[in-house]
Amino acid sequence: MRPTPPAGRPIRTAGAVLALCLTLCLATATATGRATATTTAARTGTARTATAAATATAVTVDGTSPGRTFDGVGAISGGGGNSRLLLDYPEPQRGQILDYLFKPGYGAALQILKAEIGGDTNSTDGAESSFEHTRGAVDCSNGYEWWLMEQAKARNPAIKLYALAWGAPGWVGNGNFWSQDMIDYLMDWLGCARQHGLAIDYLGGWNERGYNAAWYENLHATLAAKGFTGTKVVGADDNWSIATSMRTDSALDSAVDIVGTHYPCGYMSAMTSCSSTPDALATGKQLWASENGSEDAETGAAPMARAINRGYLDARMTAIINWPVVAALYPNLGFNTMGLVTADQPWSGAYTVGRSAWATAQTTQFTAPGWQYLDTASGYLGGNRANGSYLSYAAPGKAAWSTVFETMDATADQTVTLQVAGGLPAGALHVWSTDLSASAATTRMTSGADLTATAGVYRLTLRPGRLYTVTTTTGQGAGTAPSPQRGRLALPYTDSLAGTATGQEAAYFAAMNGAFETEPCAGGRAGRCLRQQAPTTPIRWTAESADQPYTLMGDLGWSDYTVAADVLLEQAGTAELLGRVGTQARNNNGLNAYNLRISDTGVWTLLKSDTAWAFTTLASGTVPGVSAGSWHHLALSFQGSAITARIDGAVVAAVTDGSYGAGQIALGTGGYYGAQFSNLSITPGTTAPLDGTYQLADANSGQLLDAANQGTADGTPVIQWPSNGGANQKWRLASTGDGYYTITGVASGKALDLPGPSTLPGTQLDLRSADGGTGQQWLVVPSTGGHYTLESRADGQLADVSGASLTMGAGVIQWPANGGANQSWQLVKAG
Repeated sequence: MRPTPPAGRPIRTAGAVLALCLTLCLATATATGRATATTTAARTGTARTATAAATATAVTVDGTSPGRTFDGVGAISGGGGNSRLLLDYPEPQRGQILDYLFKPGYGAALQILKAEIGGDTNSTDGAESSFEHTRGAVDCSNGYEWWLMEQAKARNPAIKLYALAWGAPGWVGNGNFWSQDMIDYLMDWLGCARQHGLAIDYLGGWNERGYNAAWYENLHATLAAKGFTGTKVVGADDNWSIATSMRTDSALDSAVDIVGTHYPCGYMSAMTSCSSTPDALATGKQLWASENGSEDAETGAAPMARAINRGYLDARMTAIINWPVVAALYPNLGFNTMGLVTADQPWSGAYTVGRSAWATAQTTQFTAPGWQYLDTASGYLGGNRANGSYLSYAAPGKAAWSTVFETMDATADQTVTLQVAGGLPAGALHVWSTDLSASAATTRMTSGADLTATAGVYRLTLRPGRLYTVTTTTGQGAGTAPSPQRGRLALPYTDSLAGTATGQEAAYFAAMNGAFETEPCAGGRAGRCLRQQAPTTPIRWTAESADQPYTLMGDLGWSDYTVAADVLLEQAGTAELLGRVGTQARNNNGLNAYNLRISDTGVWTLLKSDTAWAFTTLASGTVPGVSAGSWHHLALSFQGSAITARIDGAVVAAVTDGSYGAGQIALGTGGYYGAQFSNLSITPGTTAPLDGTYQLADANSGQLLDAANQGTADGTPVIQWPSNGGANQKWRLASTGDGYYTITGVASGKALDLPGPSTLPGTQLDLRSADGGTGQQWLVVPSTGGHYTLESRADGQLADVSGASLTMGAGVIQWPANGGANQSWQLVKAG
């Protein structure tokens, strides 16, 4: 089961992730850290569970086979604000991303969309606004989940919609989720869905917080009484324990239509096997993996491929729902690359369609909810799960069929023969495949030659590390819309914070707690302002020690700048302006940032916070003339290690602190009460260019970026090595003129290069002749303690010493940002 503590989604250190990978993925990974560049299989989830020779498998696809009803493959929007930035993407890129997610015959073609019912509280990597901040004040237009569900339905009218709450406003049940208030709140939400023309097919209880039998019984009865007879109840979005209670509680058994559990194939694992329980199977209900995944968009594809097939083979689960649908969130947040598409730069329009989208497509583009599993045409290749698996489906009325094969763990080609029986169509069979092996240069679903029968037998060879679908259906395809290249959010930047409409968030802002929505300005100011709306502490899902509301935005590469905004407190409390906002600990358990805080009495504090929510006071004082109901102007300036704070134009503090070198901005309040913000401005400082020749030392090991074996040829791997004075450890940085740099080896004259450029985490960096491509352009960003990160323009991942290794010769790879010292480099002027 998924190890979810009361604090919410587990906080995983680099060591914990490594331990999990070593246990579940690949026994040959190095013991000093993440797998080295030679063990890429561990990073991609293509773990070898056993060695198996080539074998032949005979499959009879029989329309008379028994089997459960297939409910679909889907994904989740929510549980952490993971879709937030998608709303701010420009067209046509926003439409392209939506097509890749939902459009049949184009991309992931999702069959279920599960959406969070916002509760004004952090639910992993952000907070989604409630539609009812106070009792009775229902606003059916706020938030972005309505919009996303509408977009999904517009592209695929047959998609099923599923809703679930992670938290709720504090007024609900006076803080008690398992209350009549909560059921009434859900009925109000369903009423809003009706206003949007959305029929909700499935409704859950409280995400990963157990169950209350009487509450589920009341929910089921209330749905019927309120006319929502088409909405089925899923219980309990946690583990299988509710099924055990259902076996002895007939009322609960009647109230729960579908038994949904989380991570039955293992949390952040290779998902080589899945499990249910005898009690779950004995209920006779449909069994779902109602949340699965939590995997990188690229490396999670192989685990997903296994889980879709093996979830049914091992545990008779009829739906697999991936968390989350899209990684449209900032890279300083914990789960910043999990999803089917990565879309974290709305200002540039850049996005990446992950391998996981195509792993999904190999099932969703060839089936539909309501099809039947064919048990006798499903199993493990050669009877050995190490070879891979296959799963067959038939359309109602035996009008069509599809069989999906996965060979994620195979070490040799597999031969399959197929025969068709039981009234299913034969003729030419179409074949589509996706190469998910670590060596795949590009990954997308492609069509192959049709299969024709010889004496009634079809033959197919399956190569290792791939997905294949054999089908009688047509209409499939792989979208070809291109993404723009990544770029900086240019300064100066200004925003009145009036937003696009009342009740919506301001552009690029993502709330981490509370609800920041545009409302008519107070304090005698005309127009709309951004207001913190949540009036009381919500029913929380996470348990962070500092849970006050704040919303962040901007480019993590901003270094020297001034951020300023007007603020108005509506009552006693504090308003906050943050700068150089960097790494946020998972589940909002801390934040690297500088914070200017002012109270309604004029008391101000300049603070520094860290990823454990430890606050250090850098300066403090009092200014006259500040009171609730009046507007005041706050500003924070950063120039190198110099920090200047201003209130209403007057300097109140000038301090020196070099802990954080770059980051976003944020607005916040000290608690759950009303405050307004207006007239945001971010103006650039004067940052000296880094053009010149440097040695780059890893902040974790102290070793230098090095061309292996003093190599100068294309493809020479880049490693870390102790300082030896060699020219192969000296690098020339040259600005591209738009914020990025090329990094060229002095000895070789070759560029630091991301091969491909690949989007696969763990890809080994090397030397290549200069080509001007994005794989040779690096954003050099000040980080902590005077060090820098090197961010690839191709995909936003960082230059990383594999596994945080201290061993000389360890590979330098690309890896998503995680705040580790092994992603931080000291630049030392050569000579």
